[in-house]
Amino acid sequence: MKLLFCGTPEFAVPTLRRLHAETFDIAAVVTQPDRPKGRGLAPAAPPVKLAAQQLGLPVEQPDKFKGEPGRALLARHQPDAVVIVGYGQLIPADLLRLPRHGWINLHASLLPKYRGAAPVQWALINGETATGVTTFQLDEGLDTGPIFLQREVPIAEDDNALTLSHRLAEVGAELMVETLRRLAAGQLTPEPQDHSRATKAPLLKREHGRLNFSLPARDISNRIRGLVPWPGAFTSFRGTLLHIWHAKPVGPPAGVVQPPAPGTLLVERHALYVACGPEASGNTWLRLEELQPAGRKRLSATDFINGFHVRTGEKLETPA
Repeated sequence: MKLLFCGTPEFAVPTLRRLHAETFDIAAVVTQPDRPKGRGLAPAAPPVKLAAQQLGLPVEQPDKFKGEPGRALLARHQPDAVVIVGYGQLIPADLLRLPRHGWINLHASLLPKYRGAAPVQWALINGETATGVTTFQLDEGLDTGPIFLQREVPIAEDDNALTLSHRLAEVGAELMVETLRRLAAGQLTPEPQDHSRATKAPLLKREHGRLNFSLPARDISNRIRGLVPWPGAFTSFRGTLLHIWHAKPVGPPAGVVQPPAPGTLLVERHALYVACGPEASGNTWLRLEELQPAGRKRLSATDFINGFHVRTGEKLETPA
């Protein structure tokens, strides 16, 4: 089976490497153009381009895939199938029908759950205990095409969006190989999704990182985990932006009888706690473990307490 591979982010790299290792005929790798990055805004190559170059594969970076550029690219390479993993451009309907086996997408959820740009993040934010990967036939909708194969992946208590994405990418790479092998052997027919069970995973915005301590600690912890590395979960301390990168729900600190208002800090030796909103069992608490004041590096709770002379009774506020 002759393939065209379309992908851009780090999540797509394991699939590209696995297909290459399995000696699939990859005619070319299509990825987004280099984009300005960093303080100097120097053009930076996407992760898939760097991986393709390391593997000695030809790379194409069209500004737009729709219209004549995409049609010419497909005509030039004549793939039997196009593998697409986080490419970042919509594919027009007229191009979807050109390859013999169509376009085969790898998505980081158990479709039809979490259709959209941020399935890993929203699975964590919503407190899921498991998610997975899906290979499916790309169609004109947003992650609506019929499903080839799926594989469930458990979510660990200490997972964040980075660790979970890495694990899903590795599992997804194996699933794509299995999908292509079985498809080439005529052993696989895609099954329609149950659209009534669909949920959305929209693109993240900065505002999703704003923390509200009137919510239960578990909900806040899930949001923190889901927003690593961007936009990051943030609050306000002494009128200044404060990112929280790691925190754990815990029981009430020793000696606390009357829970204070949500957002109130409690300093206990080298530990830092913040009061959160109630759940069925009563008020809840987070133990803050890694924080980053605006313009500073990330700090442990101990270093934050000592460096800023944090006092019990001070508050974290929901920023405007």
